[in-house]
Amino acid sequence: MLFSLYIKNYALIQELSIEFTPGLTIITGETGAGKSILIGALNLVLGERASSDLVRSGATKAVIEAVLKEVHSEKLDNLLTVAEIETTAELILRRELSSSGQSRCFINDTPCTAALLKQVGEILIDLHGQHEHQLLLHADTHETMLDDFAQTASEVSSYKAARSVLRELHKQLVALKKEATEIHDKKEILDFQLNELNALDLKSGEDEGIETEITLLENAETLFTLSSSLNELLYDGEHSVYSSVAAALHIVEKLAGIDKRFDIHIEETRTAKSIIDELARFTRSYTSDIDFNPDRLETLRERQLKLQRICKKYGLTISGLIELQNELDTKIALEGNLEEEVTHLQQQINVQREELSILAGKLSLKRQDASKQLERDIQEQLAELGIANATFIVSITNEENGDGEIAIEGKQFSAFSSGYDRIEFLISTNPGEKPRPLIKVASGGEISRIMLAMKSALAKSTKLPILIFDEIDTGISGRIAEAVGKSLKKLSRLHQIIAITHLPQIAAMAELHLQVQKSLQEERSVTEVTTLDHESRLQAIAGLISGKDISPSSINLAAELVAAAESV
Repeated sequence: MLFSLYIKNYALIQELSIEFTPGLTIITGETGAGKSILIGALNLVLGERASSDLVRSGATKAVIEAVLKEVHSEKLDNLLTVAEIETTAELILRRELSSSGQSRCFINDTPCTAALLKQVGEILIDLHGQHEHQLLLHADTHETMLDDFAQTASEVSSYKAARSVLRELHKQLVALKKEATEIHDKKEILDFQLNELNALDLKSGEDEGIETEITLLENAETLFTLSSSLNELLYDGEHSVYSSVAAALHIVEKLAGIDKRFDIHIEETRTAKSIIDELARFTRSYTSDIDFNPDRLETLRERQLKLQRICKKYGLTISGLIELQNELDTKIALEGNLEEEVTHLQQQINVQREELSILAGKLSLKRQDASKQLERDIQEQLAELGIANATFIVSITNEENGDGEIAIEGKQFSAFSSGYDRIEFLISTNPGEKPRPLIKVASGGEISRIMLAMKSALAKSTKLPILIFDEIDTGISGRIAEAVGKSLKKLSRLHQIIAITHLPQIAAMAELHLQVQKSLQEERSVTEVTTLDHESRLQAIAGLISGKDISPSSINLAAELVAAAESV
């Protein structure tokens, strides 16, 4: 239940705190007193879009905080867990709106997004106003209402998953056929390209190897001259480095025999001699291996030119050409395997279509069974609400389609997002009239009652713990208003109900009566909310009956209405 609502510096509200109770809460007040401001504040704390214009003039920010109790469910707790928000006994929703336009949202004092706040709000509270009246007129909302009543969430989920798989298989088949068509259309080009690349016998990194070998062959004479000179200097010359270091080692060894301080340099000198010896060996071997091969050089240059031309032609590197070669090979092979691939995929599609058809049929049957009960329930509710001769029909139709994805009893039907049914509520409010769509039949007052009848019929199946009605009394009065009040009170035994009304018959049903008033304080308008006791309730209800001039008879009538409401 909604336990409390705190509002500060929001529109005409300076600061107020309201505590609610289970059952039916009625809010009354003169037109313009600020009842819509309360609904606006609730909408804001439930994640609706905010405007800085709503911050009270002169204040830096507005704050709205709602405390809810006994509202936890698996869906809500999962949502909070994913968002890393601590789950506590109370659920605290807070919205702060600065005069600069910035908005901050909190759940249990943890910052969150407005989107998350809205998700949480949609799980907890059904705030029903004129907008929802209009939604009821649109057939696309009727499927959701029937599914809520029929409790088909599991069947709808299974259907959607199967339809998603089928759609994905269809996409794969279309893509496969498209690719095969492209391959077929370009077969000659693809064959030519593959043959051209195969003929080159490309190897990864070949271009770099060729460039290195060409450099060596082009500089063979220079390399031979330099390496020969190095060998002469290191080893073969009369005064070679090797012989000089060998003589030096001999001297160091003699010195060390006399002065031990030379011992540490013996190994260093030996190492130097070994390094020079190794370098000399390498140089001799290198010199003997130098290749003077103009024919090989010419062959490499021709190969390099071919590779450069093919790279330029395709705009790719050697590694890129090898990848292209593999792709072409795969594509050409695909055409040969196409028939087998298409057949296999078509078999999967047929199996999945059969599975989807079974799920769609089960879902439709469950809807049809529930629709009969819903028709009876709503007609009973409408009778109690003063539309005694109403005929309410849940129309369930299907769309035959030769290419449809649903196959039932030898016919094919279109597969919609949540089944293969088209659902629309039809009504006749007068005897002898054929039921027609709500938008073509119902008046404003009838729409209010039909919506209330829907809410009452769905009350046992809906998981929303809190229902808020704004303008539920649109277009009704007298005996009908009393019937609406009784219906709200009965509904409040299953859900916490908060309703704004201008009618005394509905206000008399309240278990908690809040009155909204606007006053002038320090030359500024301020909206306040008062919790009424028994006497002040009678005054407020009497005011709804007779206006500002409250008479003893209107007080007596208010008392009679309250007494009668207690027996409901």
